[in-house]
Amino acid sequence: MKAHSLLKGLVGAAFLIGAAVSAHAADTLATVKAAGTLKVGTETAFAPFDYIDAGEHTGLNVDLFAEIGKELGVKIEWVALPWDGVFPALEAGKFDVVAGPATITKKRLERYRFTPPIAEATIAILKKAGDATISKPEDIAGKKIGVGKATAQLDQLKEFSETLPTKVDVREYPAFTESYADLAAGRIAGVANSLPNIAFVASQRKGTFEVVLPPFGKKSYFGFIGLKDADHAPLMDAIDAAMLKIKADGRMAELQKKWFGASFDTPDAVKDPAF
Repeated sequence: MKAHSLLKGLVGAAFLIGAAVSAHAADTLATVKAAGTLKVGTETAFAPFDYIDAGEHTGLNVDLFAEIGKELGVKIEWVALPWDGVFPALEAGKFDVVAGPATITKKRLERYRFTPPIAEATIAILKKAGDATISKPEDIAGKKIGVGKATAQLDQLKEFSETLPTKVDVREYPAFTESYADLAAGRIAGVANSLPNIAFVASQRKGTFEVVLPPFGKKSYFGFIGLKDADHAPLMDAIDAAMLKIKADGRMAELQKKWFGASFDTPDAVKDPAF
């Protein structure tokens, strides 16, 4: 009888623990819904995704998260900070998801969860207009090339540098906007960044910058980032569903054309990145 009572007690305890875990797993989405606000962290120096124009936060991310907010029935609250502080702040619970976006890599997938891709992220070189010394990616050998600190672009630039006869003189910047300023001033010979970013910068400053084609990095994609745990799974599921709906009804393509001049053929998910 005692053994039977003990077994019933254990089963009851297990049920209660399971119910508590299930309730906890829904907490993040429930909290967002109850507050009516989704907090989004980002760096506002990554045009055309997030940047400041005439004192206003603008970019593809602003437009896209506005649509995501409509689908979830919540408002968007932006939290801006330097890129190298974004991931630690996400893990500290300062906001619910990261815009960025970030390149989807094998290493990041081990720790974080990514949304469906929003654009291609393959890396290329931006140079000063008229610089005849750089006509292909290999021409950056031995030259000073700027790149964002703590980025996937930095990792790819270093990897590419190892294949060249003379290593690239890599210069790391807290924000890509600073590297563009140094490029315009002639302090560096180029900037390594994802093709959509530098294509936008070159289009905004014709006569100052040019894109060096073809890209030299492995084909990759940008996505938004969330925490990879049971507590955040319902929220990320909801964001994924919203984004796939936005993609299916054509709103994603419209936003891509607005900010990049063309739409991207992206997969619904990236499970096995190239690097």
